[in-house]
Amino acid sequence: MERSSEISGFYKLSIAERRKVLQEWAGLTDAEVAAYEFPPGVDPGTFDRMIENVVGVYALPVGIATNFRVNGKDYLVPMAIEEPSVVAAASNAAKVARAGGGFTAQTTAPVMIGQVQLLDVHDPAAARLRILGAKAALLERANAQDPMLVKFGGGARDLEVRVLPSPRGTMLVAHLLVDARDAAGMNAVNTMCEALAPELARLTGGRSLLRIITNLATHRLAHASAVFPADRLATDRMTGDEVVEAIVDAYTLAAVDPYRCATHNKGIMNGISAVVVATGNDFRAIESGAHTYAAFQARDGHVVAPLTTYEKDRAGNLVGTIELPLAVGLIGGATAVHPTAKANVKLLGVGGASELAQVLASVGLAQNFAALRALATEGIQRGHMELHARNVAAMAGAAPDEVDRVVARLVAERKVRIDRAKEVLDELRRAGPR
Repeated sequence: MERSSEISGFYKLSIAERRKVLQEWAGLTDAEVAAYEFPPGVDPGTFDRMIENVVGVYALPVGIATNFRVNGKDYLVPMAIEEPSVVAAASNAAKVARAGGGFTAQTTAPVMIGQVQLLDVHDPAAARLRILGAKAALLERANAQDPMLVKFGGGARDLEVRVLPSPRGTMLVAHLLVDARDAAGMNAVNTMCEALAPELARLTGGRSLLRIITNLATHRLAHASAVFPADRLATDRMTGDEVVEAIVDAYTLAAVDPYRCATHNKGIMNGISAVVVATGNDFRAIESGAHTYAAFQARDGHVVAPLTTYEKDRAGNLVGTIELPLAVGLIGGATAVHPTAKANVKLLGVGGASELAQVLASVGLAQNFAALRALATEGIQRGHMELHARNVAAMAGAAPDEVDRVVARLVAERKVRIDRAKEVLDELRRAGPR
């Protein structure tokens, strides 16, 4: 009989009942169903209230990046990620940066942008001026929607209007600029846009359609920089000066080639997104904003730009910088209710969203430096191989006391593959205990 995914009242079932439905649907074993279990000490009801149709949790390893010093303050940085070598790379890069004084970071004001789309406007240029002429009253109306935000020093700050040609005709887009303080700002900004939409439609003689925040938070930027001393970059085969030159050349490829730039920026987000996830923030919004900003910053005919830059200073040291939008918050959302996120925020010890963004930018720069250093010297696989081999050994069925021996063989042979791992495991078992 054909299975149907149309399950009436699934949302009304308890977590245990939902699991039972899934077990029957997919023929899951009891052990497979047990993989959905909640960790000890965690109230399943907390997760059941976070999203719909909850059946369990998907756990990511949380590792701690060490050595970070940002604006003269030390941090232990929690990172939730499944990719091997990311935490180690960030820690090692932070150690090199620490020798050069650590990271220096800044943020702009935490201003988010809400968009109101206005259609069927017959005189868009004049309508734009009518909106700007009513700016004071519109900002007052927006701030009336969230008096608590205003009380804490935030609120609607400005209003901009763009005239956009499109295949569907000219449209207006009003941008409401809102200081979100220590929140990411989604709910506050969306509520304000909803409240302004009818009056904006009246002023323009058109109609409003979309009323929503944008993740391209160009007014909410984070910057970080660090000096990586050349004498700390030497390898067995290359001098520190040679490594500096190689890293600058590697960065330059990202600056001129979109195929390299995509991976360059992805490496940055390896670090940033891991901390964003660990602190319960919206990693999808951060990823979207970062990659769109990279395209937004492209110049001279390029379609995308690297989010970092690398230069050589007068002393011959490597200087790295990073700039990107980082709309993170410490108020509301999963950050306020997820028990692991709350513990990670406390561990990190940040006093506000701006400080969190400064740490994030520093982590992104560290991660990118580590990747470029590996690529420009020994190649990315050497450092990654052993960690990846551990996963491969586990997938091949190696018990905890067998993993190290399997990994040693795979790395020595430079054949980190599941088929070879199974062969090695069979050979070791036939040979018996050492």
